[in-house]
Amino acid sequence: MAFLDKLKAGLSKTKNAIFGQIDEVLKAFVRVDEDLLDELEELLIMSDVGVNATEEIMERLRDDVKSGRLKEKEQVTDALQLILEDMIGEGEDLNLSTAPAVILVIGVNGAGKTTSIGKISNRLIQRGKKVVVAAADTFRAAAIDQLAVWCERSGAELVRQNEGSDPAAVVFDAIAYTKRKRADVLIIDTAGRLHNKKNLMNELAKINRVIERELPDAARENLLVLDATTGQNAILQAKEFRNAANITGLVLNKLDGTAKGGIVLSIKKELAIPVKFIGVGEKIDDMQEFDNTEFVKALFE
Repeated sequence: MAFLDKLKAGLSKTKNAIFGQIDEVLKAFVRVDEDLLDELEELLIMSDVGVNATEEIMERLRDDVKSGRLKEKEQVTDALQLILEDMIGEGEDLNLSTAPAVILVIGVNGAGKTTSIGKISNRLIQRGKKVVVAAADTFRAAAIDQLAVWCERSGAELVRQNEGSDPAAVVFDAIAYTKRKRADVLIIDTAGRLHNKKNLMNELAKINRVIERELPDAARENLLVLDATTGQNAILQAKEFRNAANITGLVLNKLDGTAKGGIVLSIKKELAIPVKFIGVGEKIDDMQEFDNTEFVKALFE
């Protein structure tokens, strides 16, 4: 199955909950007027598109009406698609401009960090990259073993120590191994203890110091993994993690299990951080680089 088909299937709940209802709203009106726009606005606000993103969408639609670009109700869907594509913006490629490049993966436990690392590793290896993964989430009993399973599936090499080891020490060993093996990418898993922000920030700072000392010129990505099913709470998590690390991109997981796919719009509006990957399933190939055109198409088709 092509990824667009998976995306359409994965976003079906969001489509039915939000964008599928737009057709019903349009059927109830003869022309584009303020009453129609008010109905659309209410529909978007009730979803996880978010208040601020909804306000921008409606402002642009009203501008289209005033300018004469939007006259017939049959034009509303096309106008809305163009606005959403523009608001979300194009996805950005990973910065892998050096060998090795470093990808630090952060996020709360349960957001899907481990599976995301496996899926991203798989995509990079398919592109001919040699990938090493550092198991620096040493605080959860099952984290290292789960990561080992995903590395075996993807073909990535894993550097690990015992549970409870110093995460920065694991990263140090992983960097040494990456250099020795001349690997292209080092992906670092980290603990997701957001409830203890001071410890989290201290731990990430230690890891960053090791990276900067051992690989000072390496291209860097700090990817935050979010669970789309948590809706607006995902944005609150992102704001907290942004205080602890310079987030360069987002991985949005579990879009297949939620009607809250509109969170992509909220994230872009509130955080101005690009979504780099989206996940719509548990299989190793159920994640792909984010494409705004495909994403919006899947919401409407």
